[in-house]
Amino acid sequence: MRRREVIGLLGGAAAWPFAAQAQSANRQARIGLLIPAAVDSPAAHEVFGLVRQGLADLGYIEGRDVIFYERGGDGSIERLAAMAAEIVSLKVDIIVAIATPAARAAQRATSTIPIVVGSVGDPVLDGLVESLSRPGGNITGTTFLGPELVAKQLALIRELLPAASRLAVIWNPRAFSEATTAGMVKQAAEAAKGLGLELRYVAVPGLDFEGAFADAANGQPDALFQFPNPIFFENRKRLVDLAARYRLPGMYNAREFVVVGGLIGYGASPLGLNRRTAFFVDRILKGAKPANLPVEQPTKFDFAINRTTAKTLGINIPQTLLAAADDVID
Repeated sequence: MRRREVIGLLGGAAAWPFAAQAQSANRQARIGLLIPAAVDSPAAHEVFGLVRQGLADLGYIEGRDVIFYERGGDGSIERLAAMAAEIVSLKVDIIVAIATPAARAAQRATSTIPIVVGSVGDPVLDGLVESLSRPGGNITGTTFLGPELVAKQLALIRELLPAASRLAVIWNPRAFSEATTAGMVKQAAEAAKGLGLELRYVAVPGLDFEGAFADAANGQPDALFQFPNPIFFENRKRLVDLAARYRLPGMYNAREFVVVGGLIGYGASPLGLNRRTAFFVDRILKGAKPANLPVEQPTKFDFAINRTTAKTLGINIPQTLLAAADDVID
């Protein structure tokens, strides 16, 4: 099935501003869930499950007081607009939009329904909020601080591969706004220049990972670098397997890539940020306005190394990196 409507529950009608109505008329809160991936994909199951689990951890009970309407973009940014409009037509009380493409689609679909975003890039540059501390509109949620991490990630791959000079950068230029994307490109260019690295960009506009990796390999890079992209994260095992096929040491922006075989990763966990959306849903159901709920930035960045992958690629990991890593995977 392309979509499912899942009945779940947020316990305790007294938690909501419309509590009296809920108790007298069995009022159910209607929550729309939007993700770039297909709604029946493992990625959607994983993320939507985290949202529900986060609510359960806050004391809500499943099965009585809330209805979830799940929609996905099937890996297509263009399709997200129609899915966001469909969620709005269902007269939901809150929309949870995972990743920047879904957040932007939801924003275009409504300026009145509260929107909680999960693991977006730069919500200010993307035009989602006025500021992190005072969002000012109908949107709040979590950001992974993508642009600020690029220089750190490049520095780590330089330390791991001191002889490297050419990096293939896989990216989707449309994953974020032009301003956010330009910020990432600028940071990468400045960091690469200081580190003596040459960057060659390889666009992956859709799901043609095979073609992108073949193109990247043709440039004979010493390593692979990946810009943030929710579609990449949802297909992380495919990307890591392709990097292994072409024997490309890869720097990724989340520990989850390293867990499935990627060489090295540094960044905030999108899964943890997505689970945190439950906090915002809870606050809004209790009467808070998104305009007054600060966007949360991550406080922890995971640095992970896969020692087995390094051995397969013939890479000796410096002891300084092993000591600095939060997680060394064998």
